[in-house]
Amino acid sequence: MLRDLFIENIAVIEKAEIPFQPGFNVLTGETGAGKSIVIDSINAIMGGRTSRDLVRTGARAAFVSAMFSGIGEAATETLASLGYSPEEDGTLLLQREIRPEGKTTCRINGRPASVSIFRTLAPFLISIQGQHESYDLLSPETHMNYIDAVGGYKDLKAEYRKAYETLKRIGKELDDTDLDESQKARRMDILTYQINELEAANLRLGEKEELIARKARIQNGEQIAKALAFAIAAMDGTEEGGALSAVSDTAAALEQTERVCPELAPVAEKLREAEYLLEDCAAEIRQQASRMEFNEQELDEIEERLDVLYRLGLKYGASEEEMLAFLETAQKERESIVLSDENRERLTAEFEQAKEQAVALAKALSAKRRTTAAEFETRVMEELRFLDMPGVVFQAQRTRCPLNASGCDEIHFLISVNPGETPKPISKIASGGELSRIMLAIKTVLSGKGSTDTMIFDEVDTGISGSAAQKVGQKLKETARSAQVLCVTHLAQIAAMADAHFRIQKEVHDGKTFTHVTPLSFEERTQELARIMGGSEITPLMLKNAAEMIQRGKKL
Repeated sequence: MLRDLFIENIAVIEKAEIPFQPGFNVLTGETGAGKSIVIDSINAIMGGRTSRDLVRTGARAAFVSAMFSGIGEAATETLASLGYSPEEDGTLLLQREIRPEGKTTCRINGRPASVSIFRTLAPFLISIQGQHESYDLLSPETHMNYIDAVGGYKDLKAEYRKAYETLKRIGKELDDTDLDESQKARRMDILTYQINELEAANLRLGEKEELIARKARIQNGEQIAKALAFAIAAMDGTEEGGALSAVSDTAAALEQTERVCPELAPVAEKLREAEYLLEDCAAEIRQQASRMEFNEQELDEIEERLDVLYRLGLKYGASEEEMLAFLETAQKERESIVLSDENRERLTAEFEQAKEQAVALAKALSAKRRTTAAEFETRVMEELRFLDMPGVVFQAQRTRCPLNASGCDEIHFLISVNPGETPKPISKIASGGELSRIMLAIKTVLSGKGSTDTMIFDEVDTGISGSAAQKVGQKLKETARSAQVLCVTHLAQIAAMADAHFRIQKEVHDGKTFTHVTPLSFEERTQELARIMGGSEITPLMLKNAAEMIQRGKKL
């Protein structure tokens, strides 16, 4: 539910905090006091469009925040899908700042968000009834949701949705195999050429790097040969001897002194070890020298092979890994085309089976909706008659349509507000007040089955008074047992039934207009109800009547 609404610098409201309560909340005040501004502020937190004129004159920015608690399962799941979560205590804080230049900043529990995220989340938190721009009843796509909510066949809907998704998947696979013969032949020619070219190349991972290294050795062969010759000469020596003979002679000289100078023995031993190591090195150098045979023909062959790899790389990928991956993909595609007739036959059988299952489930769903729609019409009409709208005809029109994610039905709510008129779509007929009462009737039928935590009724009292107002108040109170209800009203009969009452009052100080929103005590409520009933002159009898109305409202 909406627990706290904070408004700052929005139109004539400089600053206001409204601590809404569970159950039935009403807002009253004189015409022009700013009741619509509260609704506009809530609409802003729902991601609705805002005007720069909404920012209070002279203010740097307008700000509105809404704290929710105990949000429902649908809201929590939607929040998670958007990458957010409630706080540990289950609260959810939405904040929006609006600047005169049109820039807006949104946050969810302190984290940056966007207006579109607010707009996606809002229907699961708040439903405003009465303002056409956010009016659920005017959206035909929501009508089926109302019928399904009353029917309560969630498992059947889930089963159908799964069957429909399977049907779409198989259908796409079938479409992918449905190439005409000329397309298939052209594609086969291209794939065969590509496969033959890559297979003929005998690609091997790491070959390019090896060839580049070998090319470098050949190109630097003369330098390598000179280095090896110098090393061999240094090791083996000339007539004067080389490194090997020098180390060997030194070790022998020290070994002769071991008896008289034993401390030189370790040095002689290390020199013998160095001699053996040098002999190994000399042997490896001589072996490498014997392999150093380079010729121009080998260099030409390497250049030619690198050129082949380069040309293939331009067409199929820069590396051997990419070219081999291309080859594998081409081979699989060619195989799938070869087997396409067989695949098509298999997929066609699977598609027909999936279609049969989806159609059967869609028909079962349609039958449920037909029964539910008839019951829904009856119950809504009963509620409308109770709300003193006996001349209104309400219909939940069902029409067949091709299979889609919702089944094979389209549902549109039609009404006729005057006897003898043909029912027409609600969006073309109903006024704001009529829409609110129709929605109130629907919400009463949906009581306890909706996914919205908070409902706001604006203009619900338009054009009614007396017993009709009393009945509207009773239905609002009844609806508030299963969801939080906020209502802007001008009628004492409705306001008297509230669980929480807020007065919106406008004042002028130093040439500036200020609007305040104040929660009322019992005594203040009696004063406000007496004002609504009698205007500026309030008598003791009016106060007594107001108190009695509030006491009766508490008993409902």
